This record gives sequence, C-alpha cells and structure tokens, in this order.
Amino acid sequence: MNDAMLQNLMLFLHILAVAVWVGGMAFAYLCLRPAALALEPPLRLTLWVEVFKRFFPLVWASIGLILLSGFVRLFQTGFGLAPLAWHLMMASGVIMVCVFVSIWFGPWRAMRAAVPAGDWPRAAAALNAIRQRVAFNLALGAITIAIATLAPGGL
Repeated sequence: MNDAMLQNLMLFLHILAVAVWVGGMAFAYLCLRPAALALEPPLRLTLWVEVFKRFFPLVWASIGLILLSGFVRLFQTGFGLAPLAWHLMMASGVIMVCVFVSIWFGPWRAMRAAVPAGDWPRAAAALNAIRQRVAFNLALGAITIAIATLAPGGL
C-alpha cells in the first residue's frame, strides 16, 4: 500500500469512527433522551443501561480507530509539519476521550450497579451526570468537526 492509499484509508477510518461516536451522541441526546422522558423512571433507566451497554463498546472502538488513524496521518505528515487544525483536533479529541473515560469509570459504573438493585435515585443521578458529560462531548465534537472542515489545513 502506497502512502496516498494509506492516508486515504486512515482518513476513511477516522471519519467513520467520528460519525459513530459523535452521531451516536447526537442521536442519544437529541432523539432518544426526549422520547425516553415519557417512560417511568424504572423503565427509562433500564432502557438507558441497555442502550449504553451497546453504545459504549462502539465508543471504545471509535476511540481506538480515531487515535490510530489520527496518529498514523500525523506521523506520516510529520508532527511539526502538520497544520494547526490537526493539532487542535488532537487536543479536543484527547479531552473528549478523557470525558468518556470519566463517564465509564464514574457514573456509568454507578448506574450499572444501581439499576439492577432498584436504586432509582442513585441511577437517576448517575444518568444525569452522564447526560451532562455527553452534552459537553457533543458540543466539543461539533467544534472539532468544524475545525476539521472549516479551518485551513483541516482534514
């Protein structure tokens, strides 16, 4: 595989993984969340646990692909030669990963324990913490996409 083909493959994987992660957050926050509010807390919280059980492994896979593809492209180009937009995307991406890790080891862990135990107030508090962090990551993801597509030297 030549350098151009590798660059294109890495770009494809990068965009695919961003679409899964940011698109999944947009769907969950803007569509699923408002619809789920019509459910009683035990059903709503159980639904969210089942959704996150499926979505969060996709986020981990997306993170892996984003980091791999981003760093391959960065090192092929040369770290010092990469456009400022790439460095900004990398910084925002690292922040987004840190926020997701904080969800995984914090409120997600609490929610997974609280729902089977029927501790609805604790589960609701955990879901609220997840919601706030997802909102932050969704906004940061949108800003990162804007940098990637609008800034000089983006993707």
